[in-house]
Amino acid sequence: MTSSSAPVRHVLFDADGVMQTRPGGWVPAVAAYAGDRAAELLEILNRDELASLDGVADFLPEVGSRLAEFGIDADPAAFYADIWLTIEVAPQSVGVVEAVRRTGRGVHLATNQARSRAAYMLHELGYADLFDDHFVSAWLGASKPSPEFFHRAMARLGAQPQEVLFIDDLLDNVVAAREVGLRAECWHLDEGHDALLTRLAAHGVRAGESGA
Repeated sequence: MTSSSAPVRHVLFDADGVMQTRPGGWVPAVAAYAGDRAAELLEILNRDELASLDGVADFLPEVGSRLAEFGIDADPAAFYADIWLTIEVAPQSVGVVEAVRRTGRGVHLATNQARSRAAYMLHELGYADLFDDHFVSAWLGASKPSPEFFHRAMARLGAQPQEVLFIDDLLDNVVAAREVGLRAECWHLDEGHDALLTRLAAHGVRAGESGA
């Protein structure tokens, strides 16, 4: 147990790197369209996507513009679906979320996503039912690692920061969560789920047990 005396009432899970992956990798997928310029195109598109994470802009028009710049004759919507909507959910991560829920705690998604990808994840990947609430940057109007992302999530939960444990694969996001008072742990799928269970248990969250 950590030094905080307040029990964990809610656990927030990031999506990419924690719940899911892009099978085969991002650059090889883009290479099918852009060849040896795949890494360059992906870097540009990732920068473009940042503007859509707070829900202000729509990412798809940018995809079309970039494909044209690179001389790629592909339907932007089909390209977007092939690259951004090809997602593999990790069954063991789903199992951990379900086990945490059985302890009586709230389990919630906390992720930076554009509107269209978030909607796909909720309704096509089953996250709408898997999680109690969904803190999506495009819907909150703030993205990690901004403190505002966490403040808005806490306000909706009606919880104190020390009652919330946040799991993310990016250290910057974990540090930001800790700075606003949340408990937070950095973990990536590549580390294996035993490591995740150990980090949850360090905060008193022992998956599989009933009751808080």
